[in-house]
Amino acid sequence: MPNYAAMEGLALPRSASITPDSLPLLPNPTANGRAGAPSWRSLPLCPMAEVGSAHQRLRDHLHQTRLLGSISSALYYDQNTVMPAAGAAWRGEQLALLATQLHQRQSSDAYTDLLAAAEAELGPESSEASRRNLTLLRLELERQRCLDPTLVAQLAKAQSRGNALWQEARRCNDFPSFAPALAELIALRREEASQLATAEPIPRSPWETLAQPFEPEISKARLQELFQPLQQRIPALLERVNGATPTPPESVALPESIQEDLCSQLLDSWGYDPARCQRSRSPHPFSCTVGPDDFRITTRVVEGQPFSAFLATAHEWGHSLYEQGLPRHGDHYFPWPLGEATSMGVHESQSLFWECRLARGQAFAARWQPRFVQALGTDPWGGAHGFWRGLNPLRPGLIRVEADELSYTLHIVLRFELEQALLEEGLPVLELPAEWNRRMVELLGLTPPNDREGCLQDIHWAEGLFGYFPSYALGHLISAQMSETMEAQLGPIENLLASGEEARLRGWLNQQVWHLGRSVTGDQLVERVSGAPLSAEPFLRYLEEKVNRLLAEA
Repeated sequence: MPNYAAMEGLALPRSASITPDSLPLLPNPTANGRAGAPSWRSLPLCPMAEVGSAHQRLRDHLHQTRLLGSISSALYYDQNTVMPAAGAAWRGEQLALLATQLHQRQSSDAYTDLLAAAEAELGPESSEASRRNLTLLRLELERQRCLDPTLVAQLAKAQSRGNALWQEARRCNDFPSFAPALAELIALRREEASQLATAEPIPRSPWETLAQPFEPEISKARLQELFQPLQQRIPALLERVNGATPTPPESVALPESIQEDLCSQLLDSWGYDPARCQRSRSPHPFSCTVGPDDFRITTRVVEGQPFSAFLATAHEWGHSLYEQGLPRHGDHYFPWPLGEATSMGVHESQSLFWECRLARGQAFAARWQPRFVQALGTDPWGGAHGFWRGLNPLRPGLIRVEADELSYTLHIVLRFELEQALLEEGLPVLELPAEWNRRMVELLGLTPPNDREGCLQDIHWAEGLFGYFPSYALGHLISAQMSETMEAQLGPIENLLASGEEARLRGWLNQQVWHLGRSVTGDQLVERVSGAPLSAEPFLRYLEEKVNRLLAEA
């Protein structure tokens, strides 16, 4: 079962959730960290006493699987927040053991028989929820049974090793020291895709197969259909912005302690409950769900980026709110699949809604500018409008997580194309930095001065999370399309922000989006909420309108 970690997000088994920015989900990211090993006899497969219905015994089995997955999530969270670097090798063995046990729980003959018995109990009176849960479990079982347990353990160790080597390579700007680990992960993921191919209902490429845990039923053709309008129309907007040359906002030095305090204020204003939630620091922001009432997020302070921590906090809290709003109670939800996130694209749509539609909104800026000024003791932005412009820089940047809304999706196109080159087209790993730089010039007209600001900037490939990146762009598209529907029903989002009515927005999302869980796919959710298939048009309309406002008032 995939696991949605929002790490600015990664993935582990779906039994627990992590979202790289959310990787979040070891997915598998994920969340947000998203696994041989000793004999499974060291832990009982499940309490399959011959009492009660097969459905109830299956539920008990899934509950224990969730417990094991949550241990993996807790270890991942620790690894990225407080674990000393020297603990990486042992942590890799811990995660490998757990991943092996989880794989065995999800692919054993005993589990196969239990699922078949539960399916046999289905009758005319069985609910659609029961049928959907068993369908999802059957699909995941067939995938798990295709995987060699030795490969599962190798992947978990390679992910842990890759994470540690990436952190050091990024710190030292030393791609060659990380390249062997990346090459190993690519080889292992190719083998994983090959093994999983027999379980796929239709033929898929290796990249498409690896993307299924993040975006069920996604294809390269569908992504190209959605991304092509972005590649065609965003460059003209970038050219217009560059030609307008508005005066850039003054660079502001915002002390770390002030940034931390403002992040805490933001979370408090948006319903942060310290009894259920925790915020820490990590090299890469992510969101992680450890249990039904244990929600973690991380952020980071970036030197020279006064709004980075604030916006990352808004982003990761959006992930966490979605996790908190998923259906966790009732006979057909936790620990069943219906209580899980719809897809990573939907997950990202929620984080991007809170970051971009709210925290970067003009009305929101007018409300929060006095807090920043009070904390700093001066107003370097020259009023609320200058503060809003500071939150919305109109200039392409090298770093994806710091990119403006206008250029962000082109960062995703870059990674989407490079993943295919690495996995399916034979691009040598050692040529990745040069190819990254060449395509950055083509897409954004920028050349990274070093690999730290180029191909080493993201953690995803260090964990072998190929197929994850497009979810970020899909999140922008889904957020825009749902926002148009929200405004048709509630009125302009800016008006609600001006009056401090974020609770109404949260209530709408809870009623329209969060409760659906995995009862639908991402495409089905969008069409159910908005009445139309997912399209790039609402997002492009949003960008064009925002650029018009920012340039008109520059």
